[in-house]
Amino acid sequence: MWLFHRRKVKIHEIDPDEIFLDSSNLPSHNKKQFEGRVERPVTGKAIWSVGIAFALVAAAFSVKAFNLQVSNGPAYSDISRNNSLIRSLIFATRGVIYDRNGLELAWNEAPSPALDKGNGNYATSSSSFALRKYSALSGLSHLIGFVRYPKADSKGAWWREEYAGISGVELAFNSVISGQNGSTMVETDARGRVEREHIIAPPKNGPDIRLSIDAEVESELYKVLSAHAIKNRFDGGASVIMDVQTGEILALASFPEYDHTAFTEGNSKIIREAFINPSTPMLNRAVSGAYTPGSIVKPIFASAALNEKIIVPEKEILSTGAITIANPYDKARPSVFRDWAVHGWVDMRTALAVSSDEYFYTIGGGYGGQQGLGINRLDEYARRFGLGSSTGIALLGEVDGVIPTPQWKEEIFGAGDPWRIGNTYHTAIGQYGFQITPLQAVRYTAAIANGGKLLKPQILASSTPEFGDVGIPDSYLKVVREGMRLAVTSTKKNATVKYLNIPRLQMAGKTGTAQTGLRNESMNAWFVGFWPAENPQYAVATVLENAPAGTLSGAGPAMLPFFQWLIANKPEYLN
Repeated sequence: MWLFHRRKVKIHEIDPDEIFLDSSNLPSHNKKQFEGRVERPVTGKAIWSVGIAFALVAAAFSVKAFNLQVSNGPAYSDISRNNSLIRSLIFATRGVIYDRNGLELAWNEAPSPALDKGNGNYATSSSSFALRKYSALSGLSHLIGFVRYPKADSKGAWWREEYAGISGVELAFNSVISGQNGSTMVETDARGRVEREHIIAPPKNGPDIRLSIDAEVESELYKVLSAHAIKNRFDGGASVIMDVQTGEILALASFPEYDHTAFTEGNSKIIREAFINPSTPMLNRAVSGAYTPGSIVKPIFASAALNEKIIVPEKEILSTGAITIANPYDKARPSVFRDWAVHGWVDMRTALAVSSDEYFYTIGGGYGGQQGLGINRLDEYARRFGLGSSTGIALLGEVDGVIPTPQWKEEIFGAGDPWRIGNTYHTAIGQYGFQITPLQAVRYTAAIANGGKLLKPQILASSTPEFGDVGIPDSYLKVVREGMRLAVTSTKKNATVKYLNIPRLQMAGKTGTAQTGLRNESMNAWFVGFWPAENPQYAVATVLENAPAGTLSGAGPAMLPFFQWLIANKPEYLN
């Protein structure tokens, strides 16, 4: 019972040491007065209170430890052995690709996880990514290209974490539109169920891009081109339309095309068939196809002859159907270089309109007292107009082409086969070893149309023009433009582009036919031109490849239904 008795405290006198000096003991502080309060010892009650508190905390810890180690020990042990904590991806959404008019060409379907725009939270599932979808319009596969999706192993670990652009715009601008993936930390149990998830870094979606391409124009161009090619037994073809003032590409079509959706989805059957197809649908002929140009290079060499002052536009040269050159190796067998027709007396403008080979043999290599440019200057001016080198377009896979020269011939055929005057003649009309791309062709045609600016082709809308100068006065280029316009408007029988004499179009153009094959058994057909003739805005280059020699309906006639469609449906491109 004594434990419950309060201990009596004996009253004793207060020593000075027991006084705690404190000026707050008085209502008013008097510094002159020595005042304080009594400091009393800790009571037994306080000690007991602290002891009981410690006892309760210790009991709580004991209960908790018992619960963790004994009651729920096996369960927590199982969690520690089987639960996993892994980093999980949140895939960024790839940027949308639009045409110049805002039409979607490539977009994403049902991305997951996705940003909830309502509350700013991300979905918790990070096991999937957005699917890439493409426009159903024909003729866009080579331009847009396709992507390769992220890949995970059998355990769900991502060994390829990014979309990868493989061709076309998807490849050229992959670093721009791909964005940046985010990540979460995810805890899962032994059964793979998500226990908890925490977002470490949100994804940064890729920005959208707008192309200079009018998808409807390109699609129609492709349909017209492919229909004509199939009907007239051409193996393939390509066509490019460029703004002659900015370098922006309005259309870039290549026939045949492939199914870029199947490539993105990994359809092995379709992919295999595309690669073994003898028509080579995987080849972007507009950028990577190199073809003998034939007569479409004559405008370049006409402007070169004027710039070098070896001839004046009004001087006439007689076209008799062929020129004959003595053969130093066999005097009994002279070399004959034929024209495709007898044209009579032709000046430069008329020679361009009727595409006289004799005229360009003469100003190219010289004949009958008329000085020629010679192979070195033919090479120089071809390069001034961008031949023999890539254009710099953003699309990958562009080829340089070939300009025949004595050095080139020696590399190909050896020193035992020297350069001859006939090689110069053939080079002057775009034959022999000449190889150019449709993109190069539309580029130099634009330079003739715009007064000498050699533009870099652009496929993004509103791009800043980049260009060099061909170094030829516009007064000389004007003569060439007049000759190309005369090819459309002339009433002469042999004018080569009369079928495009459409008042609303005001086309100026030049055709070309290139003989191919070991025995000239095949041909390529070309058309280059610009419109409107008086104030050029757009240039076009079209090639159809590998038809039987003698095929009458070439690239020029192939373009007629396209231009008729353009007049009816896209009048904004006529002025």
